[in-house]
Amino acid sequence: MSVLEAYIFATLLLGFFGIIFKKNLMMKIIAMDVMSTGVIAYYVLIAARGGFYTPIATGAKPGPYADPVPQAVILTAIVIGFSIQALMLVGVMKLARNNPTLETDQIETNNMP
Repeated sequence: MSVLEAYIFATLLLGFFGIIFKKNLMMKIIAMDVMSTGVIAYYVLIAARGGFYTPIATGAKPGPYADPVPQAVILTAIVIGFSIQALMLVGVMKLARNNPTLETDQIETNNMP
């Protein structure tokens, strides 16, 4: 396990435990963004290989080239993550209109029948 893999794994764990242990909804959203960044970084680390060239049509002789599919998957994951984060922020804004706080414990007690 390299140092880079350890940092990525620490980022994943930091985001995961932030989602579980933080009580503020904004902090949960930030922790989810940190965790998704760690997942994307791990995928890029696994997909990255040295010695390959970009598959652009040139006059150079053919050789091993980088697969563009992981790049497309990562771009799609980034866009989907951004849209999910925007939807969660809209949900928090709607909750903030009815509640004076964003702490999950207080929101649950305020909305109990």
